[in-house]
Amino acid sequence: MTDKRTGPLLWTYFCLAACCLAAACSPAERLAAELRRATAGFDAAVGVAVIFDGRDTVVIGRTADYPMMSVVKLPQAMAVVDALERSGRPLSTPVRIAPEELLPDTWSPLRDSLPQGGTLSVAELLRFTLQWSDNNACDVLFDRFGGPEAVDRYLRGLGIGGDFAVAVTEAEMHRDPDACYRNLTSPLAAAAWTEGLLTRELFTPAGRRFLLETLLGCRTGADRLPQPLAGTGACIGHKTGTGDRRPDGRMIGCNDVGFVVLPDGRHYTIAVLIRDSAESDAENARLIAEISAIVCRYAVEHP
Repeated sequence: MTDKRTGPLLWTYFCLAACCLAAACSPAERLAAELRRATAGFDAAVGVAVIFDGRDTVVIGRTADYPMMSVVKLPQAMAVVDALERSGRPLSTPVRIAPEELLPDTWSPLRDSLPQGGTLSVAELLRFTLQWSDNNACDVLFDRFGGPEAVDRYLRGLGIGGDFAVAVTEAEMHRDPDACYRNLTSPLAAAAWTEGLLTRELFTPAGRRFLLETLLGCRTGADRLPQPLAGTGACIGHKTGTGDRRPDGRMIGCNDVGFVVLPDGRHYTIAVLIRDSAESDAENARLIAEISAIVCRYAVEHP
């Protein structure tokens, strides 16, 4: 039988052990634990990957089954610029768009501004896809530059592993929501190709500058990754992806992937992917913003 000192003594031992365990954990492990706490109880699958200055990596949710949704437009843009540069064509290369390519029942500022079709440069189409997430512009580029297969092949050529698949167009996903589960990625793969855009010599300086500046001008998802960065001096380039609701009310995907450059010049790339969420649109965005805040705070505190 224990005496009255046993309870307090055990509690003291427990606290000391917890302190020792915390001290033994690396900062990256503590960040991963904080991210897990932030996502605990959220009625969805949540994956996060962060790469700090091309070196340190933190990942939760490693599976490669997160629907990309419009995040696919980022690797598509990289593949398009790569194809142009390999063939010696400029970003100003004109593309003729027929009226029948501007599908009516999909998100398309391009269609709204050019309802009868017309001619735009590849650069202008990429601004529509990356900054406004235009679905018709995306499929015009798929049609002119080899389809989803070409994007999949380009990504595999980067040597970042095979934790992704690009197989369908925006129109195919719109016709059959189940097709959304054919354009898939892991959080780490999404962060890795974004890191490659920043740190690898994948393009000419002009091509790389165009992609980065276009992403910095993203007009969607202000309440996601960018939300907690306002007023910090950090700048962010990113690409969102948002799916429809399934018949059971769950959102297929709610994503944001991008890069952050801190005021001191350091950077990190981040992918936050949410699959099959029963939460509201506002809650999905709030969680992405909370994760962004946690990661930014960590990056500032660990130079």
